Amino acid sequence: MTQTTTTPDRPRSYSSPLPSPRPHLGHALASEWTKLISIRSTLWTLGALVLTVVGIGLLFVAQTVDRDYESISFTTPALFGLMVGQVAVMVLGVLTISSEHATGLVRTTFTAAPDRFRVLTAKYLVFSITAFVATTLSVFVVGIAASLAHGGAAAGPHEADEWLGAAAGCLYVTLLGVLALAIGALVRHSAGAIAVMLGVVTLPPVLGAMLMVWEAVAPIGQEILQRNVPVALSQLFGMEEGGDLGAAPSNLSNLLLVVLITGAAVAASYVMVGRRDV
Repeated sequence: MTQTTTTPDRPRSYSSPLPSPRPHLGHALASEWTKLISIRSTLWTLGALVLTVVGIGLLFVAQTVDRDYESISFTTPALFGLMVGQVAVMVLGVLTISSEHATGLVRTTFTAAPDRFRVLTAKYLVFSITAFVATTLSVFVVGIAASLAHGGAAAGPHEADEWLGAAAGCLYVTLLGVLALAIGALVRHSAGAIAVMLGVVTLPPVLGAMLMVWEAVAPIGQEILQRNVPVALSQLFGMEEGGDLGAAPSNLSNLLLVVLITGAAVAASYVMVGRRDV
C-alpha cells in the first residue's frame, strides 16, 4: 500500500481588478489642485486679491478723466490695488505648504506620494498658474474698464507695450508668491514665513532711505531704493518715479532680479525637503 502525501496549496498572488497606473506628475497635480480648491484660505486670499485689485482700480477709474491717460496707461489704476493685493498672493503661497505642516497632513501626503520632489513640483506649478491667472485677470478687468470709460481722443495714443508691461507686473507678483511658497517650505511655519515675506516687501524702502543719510553708503541706499518691490511694479506698469509714462516697461532688470532670488529659494527648498524629516 502506497502512502500519498499532499502538499498545501500555495497562496495565490492577489491582483486588483482596478487599474493601477504608475504614479506620475499628473496625479500629483490633480492632488494639489484638489487640496488648493478645498481649503477656505484659498477662497479668502484669492477673493481678497480680486476685490482689492478690481475694487481699488475701478474706484480710481471713476475718479479720472480722459486727459489723465495722456501720462499713464490704462492698466495703471490696477497698480494701486495690486500694491495691496500682492500680500494676498504671498500669504496664499505660504499657506500652500505650511498649512500641511501645521496640521500634520504632510505626513499623509508623503506616505501616499513618496517622491517628494514630484509633490513639491506640483505645488509650485498649481500655485503659480492659479496666482498668475487670478492676478492677470483682475488687472486686465481694470485696464479694459479704463479703456472703455476713458478711451477718447483726449487720452492720446496707447501702445500694446502697456499691456505687456502689466502682464510682466503680474508675473512679478506671482514670483513673489512662489518665493513665499519656497520660504514656507524652508521655514515650515505660517506666521514666520509670512513675516519674512512682509519684511522682503516693506524693509528695503526703509533701509534704502536710512542709508541715503550717510554719504559713504548713499550709493547702496540708492540702489536699494531702485530695486524694491513698489518701484519695480511701478516701472513694469509704465510709470517712472514721477508718475509719467516712459520706457520703463522695457527695463526688466528688476524682474530678472526677482527671478534669480526666487530661483535660489526654490532650489534651496528642494534640497531641504529632500533631506530632512517631516
